Amino acid sequence: MSGAAPRVTLYSRPGCHLCDAAREVVARVCADLGEEYAEISIDDDPGLVDRFGEEIPVTFVDGRQHDFWRVDETRLRIALTAPRHP
Repeated sequence: MSGAAPRVTLYSRPGCHLCDAAREVVARVCADLGEEYAEISIDDDPGLVDRFGEEIPVTFVDGRQHDFWRVDETRLRIALTAPRHP
């Protein structure tokens, strides 16, 4: 990519099996579509622990919350291929 911020952010925590599954989906979809993603451990920021708590993994697309607990591959693909709104 061009150095722009990744369109997808995955909030997770170590040892989370749902996070592992979400990471696989996010990585596959982003690779297929030529997108980048960032992964952030909520354990590194008490504010994120307060915000997301037990809802992890949480995915954001273009700065807006997209999914939590599970990532729907089809829904993520649609979000990343739909025209962006300002």
